[in-house]
Amino acid sequence: MTRAAPETKHPDDLLEYRLSLRLGPVHARQRLGIEREFESRLIDRNGHFCHVEKWYSLHGLIRACLRISGMLERAENNARRMRTIDNRFVIPHLPAAFEGYRILQLTDLHVDMDDAMLEAIIEHVADLDYDLCVLTGDYRKLTWGPIEASLDGMRRLRQVLKGTPVGVLGNHDSIRMLPALEDMGYQMLLNESMAIERGGARFYLAGVDDAHFYKVHNLQRAAEDIPPGEASLLLSHTPEIWREAAHAGYDMFLCGHTHGGQICLPGGIPVLLDADCPRSLGKGAWRHADMQGYTSCGAGTSMVHARLNCPPEVNMHTLTRGPA
Repeated sequence: MTRAAPETKHPDDLLEYRLSLRLGPVHARQRLGIEREFESRLIDRNGHFCHVEKWYSLHGLIRACLRISGMLERAENNARRMRTIDNRFVIPHLPAAFEGYRILQLTDLHVDMDDAMLEAIIEHVADLDYDLCVLTGDYRKLTWGPIEASLDGMRRLRQVLKGTPVGVLGNHDSIRMLPALEDMGYQMLLNESMAIERGGARFYLAGVDDAHFYKVHNLQRAAEDIPPGEASLLLSHTPEIWREAAHAGYDMFLCGHTHGGQICLPGGIPVLLDADCPRSLGKGAWRHADMQGYTSCGAGTSMVHARLNCPPEVNMHTLTRGPA
């Protein structure tokens, strides 16, 4: 039976109604409840910081260290110098119609962090040639609070993206953003999958809800409509579910979250990755069992608008049936 629309016109009631229709009442209630609980306090029941962004002394310490070292201006400029990194996924059972298929990955955009950075991203991707654009989460600057500025930034970005971009939410993203993003023309996958068709053939694209902060991912539900043996790609915000995803049978895995460290030692060695996974999965191409993965360094910045020894990037993944 279809739920009746709420008689009241209170925005929260209408939002919950839309989310219940879109996600099902359990997922919607779970995600909203966790968000509200985490937004209400700085430290969780286990003594962990829920929102590092609220620990403003850490922001100041990082900025002060960069300023004292004379690298603050350089680090801020680095954060606006976009580059495209190419990667190849070799999938022997890929349908021939998808040979050379190009997937643009955007992640960790944090579009309300710095307007000049957003403009640099928009300018960089506007003329890129690709078949499909995917986004792997973290569109908002903070993990809490208002969503309007991030939605405005995503609306500006949408104007230059070709086709229908497909995305997932990250740990910075509120579920309250979902209806607006889909109204803009982004197709969001939250523990769901879809078929990508070309020349009478298809491969499957799946996406999970955030597995880092909210832990509301469901790999089984995301894969339940994918026929065995079909080529498949999983979108996740974080690499932290790499083992589960590989044994679920996905061929490819795209994620971000780590920013590649964002502020790294010479040689691109990350100091911190903020992810419960091997450091070998912290950035770039990797493999686990039969699954190939890629962790993007991301296009945006978090906490402090600065990058050192870790340039921002968008990624172009080319699918092929065999080596060149």
